[in-house]
Amino acid sequence: MSDEQVCAVILAGGSGSRLWPLSRQHLPKQFLSLEGEESLLQTTINRLDSVIAAGDVLIVTQEAHAKGEAYHALLPYQTLFEPVARNTAPAIALAAAFLTREGADPIMVVLPADHIIRDEARFREHLKVAIEAAKSGKLITFGIQPAHPDTGFGYIKIIGLRTEDLGLSGKAASGSTQSSVLEPQSCIYEVERFTEKPDLDTAKHFLKDGGYYWNSGMFVWRASAILAEIKQHLPAVFQVIQTIIAENRAGGTFQQAVEKHFAAMPSISIDYGVLEKSSRVSLIPCDIGWNDVGSWQAVHEIGAKDNYGNVILGNVIALDCRNNLIRAEKRLVTAIGVEDLCVIETADAVLISRNDQTQRVREVVDVLQKRGSSEHLFHTMVNRPWGSYTVLEEEQDSFKIKRIEVAPGARLSLQSHRQRSEHWVVVSGTATVTNGDEVITVQKNQSTYIPIGAKHRLENRGSEPLHIVEIQVGEYLGEDDIQRYEDNYGR
Repeated sequence: MSDEQVCAVILAGGSGSRLWPLSRQHLPKQFLSLEGEESLLQTTINRLDSVIAAGDVLIVTQEAHAKGEAYHALLPYQTLFEPVARNTAPAIALAAAFLTREGADPIMVVLPADHIIRDEARFREHLKVAIEAAKSGKLITFGIQPAHPDTGFGYIKIIGLRTEDLGLSGKAASGSTQSSVLEPQSCIYEVERFTEKPDLDTAKHFLKDGGYYWNSGMFVWRASAILAEIKQHLPAVFQVIQTIIAENRAGGTFQQAVEKHFAAMPSISIDYGVLEKSSRVSLIPCDIGWNDVGSWQAVHEIGAKDNYGNVILGNVIALDCRNNLIRAEKRLVTAIGVEDLCVIETADAVLISRNDQTQRVREVVDVLQKRGSSEHLFHTMVNRPWGSYTVLEEEQDSFKIKRIEVAPGARLSLQSHRQRSEHWVVVSGTATVTNGDEVITVQKNQSTYIPIGAKHRLENRGSEPLHIVEIQVGEYLGEDDIQRYEDNYGR
């Protein structure tokens, strides 16, 4: 890796609360498709085409995602796993340390994994300008022209236009916030200050004054430049990073050092921790059709609407309805004569909200958490590195019925359970079952029994998917009642 190399750092953590019930804690929105076939994460990577190669993409994500539902989505890329969530400053510091660990100093393009950008060609134009500017040590952020007063975004105030680094024709007055000479994509402004999520009156005042932009959360800088700023403004983060680097150089892997020390990081955003304090920040205004998809109302705003302003997805019948978002994942959803509603149906939960109240979905997730429920954690169908399982029926502290699919050539971990037994019935394919000291083959329409405490494993050595029905019986049926002895996926 050279100092001229450009690397993308994709931040793919997240709690899965903003777009509940479609998103869950173990499958947040960046791993979901909101339109089309590809996930938001894959779309984010694809739009870098011709600027950054896929081999230069580094994804920073939670370990639970990487070894759970998002395993296959992350498999083609370099990844760093956060053992615990610590916000954006530690994640970015970790990525910068990883990229510079062998003496290189690449340009980092830091992007959230879950944003939508409609004008991808214009985005790439801005990105190329930002990369050139970052080579001289600037910290570049992308600013979005506010469309309306909004309390959900941070605001950035600009103070002047910089042209000297870019070789641009035309001049702009010092301190000017507008230019009639330069194209918008060619402007780089100095930043006066950041204001994080103001109240409504303050947001209205910002729009009236002008010169304010929404903070997009997209940044470009040299790795050494952001590490220097972190050292100055976040010494507690920098100290942990130095410990990780030292342990890596002493012989352990970088990821092993992260697992050991990352939890000691303070939890703080890069905006609060560095950018609000730094004198090296510049902004590029971006008119790129950007949306952070931070609520279901935002999904409605960007969606393809019918003649009555409805965004309809899935098996939906809407009669005399206006300005609604209605999404059906499993069942038929019908609506008659309703307006300005958000209706999201999944296999185990339904959300009904006014469009202007969808930011409050997090409150629902908080209630589910306090109840000790699981609907905010998993869907009824859960992806695993070896395949998937779907919960068909469950009675707490009694029994659970699952449909399990094991991909060809895949196998589950060698494991045991302390509080439940399992009955397996093969529906299609052929199962190879380890049960204690015995290894048996179970064909279609045959079954086997796994007693409490027995070491067992399910394998599919065939070329077609294996489908079984599993019946769990016990006083506790939680997914955490598992002890692994061998696992192909590092869990």
